[in-house]
Amino acid sequence: MKIKLFILLISFIPASLSVTAQQPNTEEVCYNPNLVKDTSKRSIKSMAFAILNGDSIKINYHSPGVRKRIIWGGLVPYDEVWVTGAHDATTLEMPKAFFVNGKAIPAGKYAFFTIPGKKEWTLIINKNWEQHLSTEYDEKDDVVRIKVKPKKNNHTERLQYFIELNKDDTVRITMAWEKLKIEFEITFVNKES
Repeated sequence: MKIKLFILLISFIPASLSVTAQQPNTEEVCYNPNLVKDTSKRSIKSMAFAILNGDSIKINYHSPGVRKRIIWGGLVPYDEVWVTGAHDATTLEMPKAFFVNGKAIPAGKYAFFTIPGKKEWTLIINKNWEQHLSTEYDEKDDVVRIKVKPKKNNHTERLQYFIELNKDDTVRITMAWEKLKIEFEITFVNKES
């Protein structure tokens, strides 16, 4: 009787493991939050990733959904520092020194914030990458600030970052959400200089 019960229990273990394996792991990183079957009200942990000349560029962020909400001037207020995602600060990891708007920035990990405006946004790269939302944000830790104009975009349900490699080894970083996108370019410091 004990042997039959043991065999019966063993036969149920693989079935229960396969059900568990199909459950999504909330700690996994999503590379395209807009391709995920979206049943969650939570922000999805996401990453944009690119390799340029053997070096990796990473943007880690949490991707909130629009979910029929008013985003600009509603959920995301105008003229206030925003984490440009959800939860922890969005991080930008650069493998080597780079330029943004003519400013040289050492290789490393940085926080990316924005100050959305109706007609113009301020993009911020900040030294303090390890912070929650913008509650610990301090302007004295800003490495660079640049002004950009938001552009119209097709509806993007979940906030998403893109890293586009150009032929001249410049990199375009884009953040798209709802019906807007913002973009800026990065160039790398020439090793021979």
